Amino acid sequence: MITILFVSVCFLAYANGANDNFKGVASLYGSGTASYRAALLWATITTLLGSFCALYLAKHLIIKFSGKGLVDDALVQSVPFITAVASGAGATVILATRIGFPISTTHALLGAMAGSGWLAAGNNMNLAALVENFVLPLLLSPLLAVLLAIMAYSLFLRAGRQIDTANDVCLCVEERASFVPVEAIAVELKRPGLDLIMARKTDCAESAHTHLFGFNLERLFDRLHILSAGTVCFARGLNDTPKIAALLLLAPGLSIAMIILLVSLMMAVGGLLNARNVAETMSHKITEIDHRQGFAANTTTALMVIIASQLGMPVSTTHVTVGALFGIGVSSGKARWNTIAAIVSSWMITLPCAAFVSAAAYLMISRLG
Repeated sequence: MITILFVSVCFLAYANGANDNFKGVASLYGSGTASYRAALLWATITTLLGSFCALYLAKHLIIKFSGKGLVDDALVQSVPFITAVASGAGATVILATRIGFPISTTHALLGAMAGSGWLAAGNNMNLAALVENFVLPLLLSPLLAVLLAIMAYSLFLRAGRQIDTANDVCLCVEERASFVPVEAIAVELKRPGLDLIMARKTDCAESAHTHLFGFNLERLFDRLHILSAGTVCFARGLNDTPKIAALLLLAPGLSIAMIILLVSLMMAVGGLLNARNVAETMSHKITEIDHRQGFAANTTTALMVIIASQLGMPVSTTHVTVGALFGIGVSSGKARWNTIAAIVSSWMITLPCAAFVSAAAYLMISRLG
């Protein structure tokens, strides 16, 4: 039975990585700041770092996702119960991954615990603790992310207007086989104070970049965007790893450090092998974004998830990330509402699906035991 538990938790960690690892860098790929492979590599590295730090920075989540407070302590120590939870959540997440829907592993775990807990404990399950510790953070986090992303993007737009680039006019002249006399080019300057610059195309592109205090702001935002994406992945690893690791606390002979390492590696493998479908949905189907918008969305997501981890609140990185991207899309007027409707529908199905699969798994595993 311990072997089945071990395999089930490893499968859940793999499914989590496949569905979640790319979400933090979706804006890099969607805005063209990085290729798919480069973004995936950056996501894998930073997620691993966050996972390793989870041992020291997110111990409250390990306690919460061991099931304490939801059902009797005797049931929490039951291998069939924990195995059913891991199996139900893992099956739900991998199914959504294959379809391309970015769902929440947290939500799947919630549904799996509810399904197995109801079947095993019946009326003894603490529904009040379920609502207070799990449901409310999951419902409120995407709404808060939308609002914060809209505010963050508005601040970026307002700051950008303070940098006046309207007086820079560049006329780019390219070399051609036939000679075109410069005198044939008629340029009428409508406003005073405008300068006409005649240069090669590369020089024009360079001069068009906004500079502040000697810094090229376009390049600066690219670097900040990459850094913010890595921060989101770090936060996700920090937040998700303890939830999965808690399910292996019953396995004998494994220290918490060993469990964290195992879960981290399985998450990394899942992301490297199976992230493409969710990557396309997150990067190209929610909204069109540029690097500044991606930076605003990632900053919002990272701050919310890191703070939640410190407070022991099991928020969903998926809900926060999608909410932030959607908030940017609403601000820019480029949000794709059909995609959002489909994603929200998948979120609504996640909990009952995980509950059903977990309950069925509990019945089968109990008979085997």
